[in-house]
Amino acid sequence: MSHAFRTIGLIGKPNHQGANHTLVSLYHFLKQYQLQVYVEEKVAGSLGLAEVQAMDLVDLGKNCDLAIVVGGDGNMLGAARVLARFGVAVLGVNRGNLGFLTDLSPESFQVPLAEVLAGNYVNEHRNLLEIEVHRHDSIKSSNSAVNEAVLHADKVAHMIEFEAYINGEFVFSQRSDGLIVSTPTGSTAYSLSGGGPILTPELDAMSLVPMFPHTLSSRPLVVSGTSEIRLKVAPSNDAHLQISCDSHVILAVMPGDEIVIRKHPKPLKLVHPPGYSYFNVLRNKLGWGSKLY
Repeated sequence: MSHAFRTIGLIGKPNHQGANHTLVSLYHFLKQYQLQVYVEEKVAGSLGLAEVQAMDLVDLGKNCDLAIVVGGDGNMLGAARVLARFGVAVLGVNRGNLGFLTDLSPESFQVPLAEVLAGNYVNEHRNLLEIEVHRHDSIKSSNSAVNEAVLHADKVAHMIEFEAYINGEFVFSQRSDGLIVSTPTGSTAYSLSGGGPILTPELDAMSLVPMFPHTLSSRPLVVSGTSEIRLKVAPSNDAHLQISCDSHVILAVMPGDEIVIRKHPKPLKLVHPPGYSYFNVLRNKLGWGSKLY
């Protein structure tokens, strides 16, 4: 029997009993299809599987055509930042809370996963962000983000000053607690909590959402996904500043630094089971009303 994917990587949530149980079930299910299965080395040792082949995340990206991530959206984000570089298709099994990015249920993954393996799935590409911190005309640090890049102070409720430029053109200066630059994927995450707009995933766009701005005229701004956003941090800032990438990776920022944010050249390739609907996900996760008639 031919399958759409032949080499599968399993990625889990370390030290999580429920996720480990799901990983074991997935492993045995996939082996029935005579597929090559690798398990991320962080969780492989705790599964109790004989002769399991373990790899780190980078090697999984190099060797697999499909990666199945078991956990919440946080696990998916961490894996996606690495796997996107290799063009690996990624599918999520929800062992977290909200689960905007994780489609399959751990109790009933068998039927939809069999459909995916047979080639019956919805393919989707999600933009990532590429973030660079520039100091004295050189790049001091860089990383990527699936959801958002957030400029903020390392203290809670501490005002910072910066200027924002888009494609080299000055847009605004701001005194606020920070700024959220979000992808469409991240528009239902931290950005939404900050009052930002929901952007549907197929949009080639980014949103800029001020965090507690010290003026009533500041509003979220949506720009083209091809834009280069440059944030110039005022030299007068007295706080230690940071750029947070998906709340996982922290890049240090000094007064006078510049942060450059643009679309990452390689998108994340998400795979959804048949019948997937983004608007159905929004209705379920955000508690929107059902049809009236």
